[in-house]
Amino acid sequence: MYRVFEALDELGAIVEEARGVPMTAGCVVPRGDVLELIDDIKDAIPGELDDAQDVLDARDGLLREAKEHSDSMVSTATTEADSMLNHARAEADRLLADAKAQADRMVAEARQHSEQMVGKAREEAERLAATARREYEANTGRAKTEADRLIESGNLAYERAVQEGIKEQQRLVSQTEIVSTATSEATRLIDSAHAEADRLRGECDIYVDSKLAEFEDFLNGTLRSVGRGRHQLRTAAGTHDYAAR
Repeated sequence: MYRVFEALDELGAIVEEARGVPMTAGCVVPRGDVLELIDDIKDAIPGELDDAQDVLDARDGLLREAKEHSDSMVSTATTEADSMLNHARAEADRLLADAKAQADRMVAEARQHSEQMVGKAREEAERLAATARREYEANTGRAKTEADRLIESGNLAYERAVQEGIKEQQRLVSQTEIVSTATSEATRLIDSAHAEADRLRGECDIYVDSKLAEFEDFLNGTLRSVGRGRHQLRTAAGTHDYAAR
């Protein structure tokens, strides 16, 4: 190996001492000496360097093969990944479509059930309102009939008392000796008739007020029933909305 460096030093000295070629950067060197030094360098190079070069060449081949294999594997892996990604995307789209269809179906069922409950509640409210209206009209009719009867009875009693008072007054007037007494009695009878009429009117008012109070209680009970029905409807609608979400 020492001879290699020695021959290289000699070769460098020959080049440095060589005669230059005018007008150029070249020089004239003794061909025989240079070739002899090159042969010496070749002979002095150890055989392990050739083996090392062979190893390097083999390494380069292995690296090329490894790179080609790696590129092939990467390409195959990329293709498989794209296929798996496309399959996963198609499966996700299918699952999403199924979920959307299921959600739409549940929403439609919930809406249909809600509409049915609303319809039933509306029918029940209308039925209760109709019942309340009929009951109100019946109670009002009975109260009016009874009031009319009491007023008519009071009027008849008043008229009868007035007529009796007038007759009694006329009878007493014909008797001069008891004119003052007759006048007092007639006045009393008329006052009594007025009092009786007032009493009958008072009873009529009390009766009408009691009937109206009964109807008011009935209406309050009906309103509470309607309120409970509306509360149950809102509760059921809230439950269905929560289940749909």
